[in-house]
Amino acid sequence: MKVAVLGAGAIGAYVGAALHRAGADTHLVARGPHLAAMRRDGVRVLSPRGDFTARAHATDDPAEIGPVDFVFLGLKANSYAACGPLLEPLLHSTTAVIAAQNGVPWWYFHRHGGPHDGHRVESVDPGGAVSAVLAPERAIGCVVYAATELEGPGVVRHLEGTRFSIGEPDRSVSERCLDFSEAMTAGGLKCPVEPDIRGDIWIKLLGNISFNPISALARATMRQMCLHGGTRKVIETMMAETLAVAEALGCEVGVSIERRMAGAERVGDHRTSMLQDLERGKPLELDVLLAAVVELADITGVEVPTLRTVHAISDLLALRSAA
Repeated sequence: MKVAVLGAGAIGAYVGAALHRAGADTHLVARGPHLAAMRRDGVRVLSPRGDFTARAHATDDPAEIGPVDFVFLGLKANSYAACGPLLEPLLHSTTAVIAAQNGVPWWYFHRHGGPHDGHRVESVDPGGAVSAVLAPERAIGCVVYAATELEGPGVVRHLEGTRFSIGEPDRSVSERCLDFSEAMTAGGLKCPVEPDIRGDIWIKLLGNISFNPISALARATMRQMCLHGGTRKVIETMMAETLAVAEALGCEVGVSIERRMAGAERVGDHRTSMLQDLERGKPLELDVLLAAVVELADITGVEVPTLRTVHAISDLLALRSAA
């Protein structure tokens, strides 16, 4: 199996290191000091499950790699529309793209069935710009339950979790999913092939749509948000509104708000990815989280006043931080 990790940051490098350890022909695409460190010393993974180093091929030029069987996309979703020049050299006719993104994916309604089948979610695929680069038929859904951080160039700190759930948009259990799952499992990760990955998307979204923007607005960790009574209530309300949108789209989310909150509190003083992006001056990934769910609420007629309010304030924060 030949795999390229496009965007080998904290999650991408962690996955690439695991696949390399499993014996897959693995290539990491990155840039800057992080790339230089991986070329020199490999990917160093520091984990409570045991530290290890993986010396996979690392480059900033995908043309050096050529076509692969799988592209694991570790880029932020707001970079997808512009990633065509990096992605194109990696593709052959059957290359699958596994996008480890938060929020609502660009392919969400691809082979969804029902009245919204084929609908384009404008917030995440404006004018079809993402679909033009990432053809939905290449997509394998992926929901990441692992928490990692870049502790330094070439050094990934694995905090918790090893699960990467994957699944086909058409709900089939395909050979390509099974092959990728087998390689991930051989590398020490959990990679179940879900019969309906959209359920996992909404489970993860419950946390990301609420904790991520609130953490950026309040500069707070997961534990701090859970322990502050007023903030906890706002987050629970956001989760309830999100569940109502999911249910209106025919997706039953098999987890309660109480269980989701308890899991978040156990994470402790972890800074969300959005808070980390804010602190580093990077764009905030709001479109696939808040904007997309508000758009889906409009489609389904669900009232989401708290999501709309937090989105408006977060959007202003994103505009100010980008100025």
